[in-house]
Amino acid sequence: MSSLLAKIWQNLHGTVQWYILWFLHCKMNVCVSGVVFNNQGKVLLLRHRYWKEGSWGLPSGFAVSREELSDTLVREVKEETNFDIEVTRFLRFDSGYKMRVEVSMVATLRGGELQLDPHEILEAKFFPTDSLPDGLIDKHRDIIEITLTTQGCAQLDHLTRGRSKHCNPACRRSA
Repeated sequence: MSSLLAKIWQNLHGTVQWYILWFLHCKMNVCVSGVVFNNQGKVLLLRHRYWKEGSWGLPSGFAVSREELSDTLVREVKEETNFDIEVTRFLRFDSGYKMRVEVSMVATLRGGELQLDPHEILEAKFFPTDSLPDGLIDKHRDIIEITLTTQGCAQLDHLTRGRSKHCNPACRRSA
């Protein structure tokens, strides 16, 4: 029976195979968050309208269909703050959630004037890494701590599409 199924599978067109796999397997949301540094080494944090009152966190959002993960972070930061960024490092994947995968990256501010998306963002501010605000989401504090160590500093060109060969400021300090 398994050899018959294998033969049928091999004769199916790639698109048909993909749809069968899509139908049979679970669907996941992909959330991307980023530790965005300015040229003084401060990290961008946001107060989001839909988060618990008083909470601060990293820029983040969900990937849309067929979007590169690094492009998700670039888009989300642009939409939420009007800042232009360059993704420099991948930090980690975290899949310990129901139906969600979280991807964390490091980025550098490249330009743009702060203009908040009033529908989502209440406040945006750069903080020194040694003076992070009360109310910072614990998981985001952990991601910043990972960034400030040598963990997660390896370049992954397939996530940044080779656009950057720079390590983030925190990794340069600790290397």
